[in-house]
Amino acid sequence: MVFSSLTFMYVFLPLVMTIYYAAPKRIRNLVLLIEGMIFYAWGEPVYIIVVMASTVMDYLYGRLMDKYKGSKKTMKALIVISIVSNLGILAVFKYSSFIIDSVNGIFRLNIPNPHIPLPVGVSFHTFQSMSYTIDMYFGNIAVQRNLVSFCTYVTLFPQMVAGPIVRYSEVEHDINKRVINFHTLDEGVRLFIKGLAKKVLLANNIGAVWSTIQATQASNLTVVQSWFGILCFTFQIYFDFSGYSDMAIGLGKMLGFTFPQNFNYPYLAKSITEFWRRWHITLGMWFRYYLYIPLGGNRCSKVKQIRNLLIVWALTGLWHGASWNFMLWGLYFGVIIILEKFVLRRFLDKIPGVIRLIVTFFLVVCGWVFFEFDNLSKGFAYFGAMFGVKSAGAINSETIYQIYTNAIIFVVCAIFATDLPAKALSKISEKATKAVHILTPVAQVGALLASTTFLVDASYNPFLYFRF
Repeated sequence: MVFSSLTFMYVFLPLVMTIYYAAPKRIRNLVLLIEGMIFYAWGEPVYIIVVMASTVMDYLYGRLMDKYKGSKKTMKALIVISIVSNLGILAVFKYSSFIIDSVNGIFRLNIPNPHIPLPVGVSFHTFQSMSYTIDMYFGNIAVQRNLVSFCTYVTLFPQMVAGPIVRYSEVEHDINKRVINFHTLDEGVRLFIKGLAKKVLLANNIGAVWSTIQATQASNLTVVQSWFGILCFTFQIYFDFSGYSDMAIGLGKMLGFTFPQNFNYPYLAKSITEFWRRWHITLGMWFRYYLYIPLGGNRCSKVKQIRNLLIVWALTGLWHGASWNFMLWGLYFGVIIILEKFVLRRFLDKIPGVIRLIVTFFLVVCGWVFFEFDNLSKGFAYFGAMFGVKSAGAINSETIYQIYTNAIIFVVCAIFATDLPAKALSKISEKATKAVHILTPVAQVGALLASTTFLVDASYNPFLYFRF
């Protein structure tokens, strides 16, 4: 699916766009729907049936809610059925094996595990579709009566399999009436190239370094090598996911849609709370609007607030994957956020910003170990190597050589993970506007050509978030 998606979005993109622009405005939603179905079926031909079935299901729930909006009992019944139906799809396709294995392990049973293959991006398009019925229940949006238009919303191919998670209310106007002009096209192309370069030139190259270190037994790693490895993964996952998000948002602009921002330099955060306001923003907002606030949010006792935060972060972890490491990863951040909110708030305000930034980055990097190792024993063994409990010493010649040969890509990733390049470009633009207008397109063409070259030659090209 990874190669297929890049092939569709990159190689066949000119054809897709040409057909879309050539189509009369009245049938462009239909064209997008067909293109979205082809895009998904390109790598998941069987599961397009599941996607379309759940989409039509939520469309019908929306129509029924509109019809019976005067009846509170009927509305409650419909929203419960809608949520249960959508979560049921996730339970069957994403969590059934996890649940069966856990039950077998705890109660020493031998329930057969069907090992149902995971549909690509099932968490993304399920949450996206659910936002429509929940907003219908709360009366935040108008019903979408056109089935094609609603299906277009769920199957928008730029962000269908890896986000950002777009709530219906955010594109309600664009679905029904959108405008495409030179400005939106220009902005979309720039964002797409930026995302492609982040993914292909940065994420893939730094990810290859991590792949080599990860494959090494933890006890054979030095302390420095293990830290270098997890830092490489820290940059890989950021450039991989934010790169795809930029590509999706850029394609959306080119199609006339404005998708929400999904990343805002998260590694510049000075607290874990701030980190999650900058990382995967659309997922955080989804849980805030549809789970945290309905549970009571901050408008309740301290005990209930803690309960709400633990529920949200446990489910945030499970959203990422059906494995105990993701649950632990979510709760890890949940506990830290609770400490920041209720215990350390006054203390943190007195600490210099640079210290808070370093501590936050350290905690985030440690969290990525939980995230990356679905085998908890391997994850804790890697922690052992990081902190010198069971390692091959502090440093050796192999570690020095590995860092030396990958120093350039590492430093480049470290720089571009911050807003320094953007600030520098802004200052240069103020003093040399004409030069920037000339050089920027040249740089973009260069990035596009370089990305193309790497795509042709690369054998390592994963999209990390496609598995969610």
